[in-house]
Amino acid sequence: MKIKVNGDIKALDFKNRTASLAEVIEKLGHNSLMIVIEFNGAILPPQDWETQSVQEGDILEIVTIVGGGS
Repeated sequence: MKIKVNGDIKALDFKNRTASLAEVIEKLGHNSLMIVIEFNGAILPPQDWETQSVQEGDILEIVTIVGGGS
């Protein structure tokens, strides 16, 4: 399956089955507690990641939350 992640095409192999967004996040190596995801143009809340299926051609924007300050 090929999807666009932050502007880059990524090829992910889920052995010819549909993957959830949570599985895609894990395969991409992201910490699910430290990111916000825009899925095909809409911010998707974390409680929906397990049930949201990802299909060929979907577009993800993944933003990493960084703490800090002075």
